[in-house]
Amino acid sequence: MKIQFNTDHSVEGNARQSEFFSGVISEKLDRFSQDVTRVEVHLSDENGDKKGVGDKRCTMEARVEGRAPIAVTNHADTIEKSVNGAIDKMKASLASALRKD
Repeated sequence: MKIQFNTDHSVEGNARQSEFFSGVISEKLDRFSQDVTRVEVHLSDENGDKKGVGDKRCTMEARVEGRAPIAVTNHADTIEKSVNGAIDKMKASLASALRKD
């Protein structure tokens, strides 16, 4: 399963952050690794430089072999929380779509 990160201009993305989240995503979605070929993660800050509650967005799209892509979005106060929330939503969506509980 390949994991690709994308950030908008208001979120600083770096290799260390990408490696950390890739490891977490790989671990949490491991049971779906035979079906999922790629996961694309899009991180953004909807308020840019301004402070805000729930303004960090993580959109995660899983490419499932032989099926339409599955996408989820999660908003939170920090990038870490938004990614973890998106992972939880993705696990539930993949389990439902692939009938793996």
